[in-house]
Amino acid sequence: MEENKEISALFHLIDDPDEEVFNVVSTRIIDFGKGIIPNLENLWENTISEDVQERIEMLIHRLHYRDLTEELTQWNNNTHQDLLTGALLVARFQFPDLVPAQVYQEVEKLRRNIWLELNSYLTPLEQVNVVTSILYNYFNLRGAEIGYQNPDEFLINKQLESKRGNTIANGILYLILCELLDVPVRAINIPHQFVLGYFKTDYDFTRHVENPLYKTEFFIDPMSGQVFTHKDVENYFKRINVAPSAGYFKQLSNKRVIQFMMEEFSKCFTDEKNSYKQKELLALSELITIEEKPDTSDTDTDTDADPENE
Repeated sequence: MEENKEISALFHLIDDPDEEVFNVVSTRIIDFGKGIIPNLENLWENTISEDVQERIEMLIHRLHYRDLTEELTQWNNNTHQDLLTGALLVARFQFPDLVPAQVYQEVEKLRRNIWLELNSYLTPLEQVNVVTSILYNYFNLRGAEIGYQNPDEFLINKQLESKRGNTIANGILYLILCELLDVPVRAINIPHQFVLGYFKTDYDFTRHVENPLYKTEFFIDPMSGQVFTHKDVENYFKRINVAPSAGYFKQLSNKRVIQFMMEEFSKCFTDEKNSYKQKELLALSELITIEEKPDTSDTDTDTDADPENE
């Protein structure tokens, strides 16, 4: 953006010690939109004061955040909420200059490798074994339990780069690939877990007129791709002393999956210095409107609870 007298005057006031003055200045700078970011970056490079540099960094962050808010609102209002787009929006909170094309290329490579191995004669379990084998053996993706000290493990760009993600990130990548390949795998609402379910092909995802528990062939742990049976899940519910009602087996919408990811991701920023990020992520999550939530909703992640440990 071409720097005019007003912008120059505003930049000279960024170091004003009066917080009220700075708040007025920063609001006006934000009003210019993201086009002013290169000017702020140039100012940062030519500034000696670390305090002023921190103020400039915060201004740049606020500009990116406003842009992200607008894009998330648009995604939320779309007829279909693409899961990959949603995951990229979450990643851009930390990496605003992320180039989506690189992520799309990696996902397309995985999709094509899986597609080459799939055919209409495979059983549901064989289909899932193909997806799991390509993702965890060929691509060598590794899973990790939720660790709020490792924010990169939530983000799809870093996950594909390092070939390591936590249960939520791996689950979302698994769901993205299944959606692209018309494999009927969905995230479900089992308490304290992020678990996927393979639904029978005749299940109506739009009406939910049948008990989803009886339309689920089996369950998948996205941390490793391990398959769980109905018996495994029944034992898990017994262990946590919860009745396995139908609501726990209803699919989570793409909106809810991304909302849940943001809520969990926000827990990485509880320290005083980064607490503003937690507030911003929770504010972003609240922009996502969920038409209907199961009455028994409970998607808090507890990495100590695992069906296979029964």
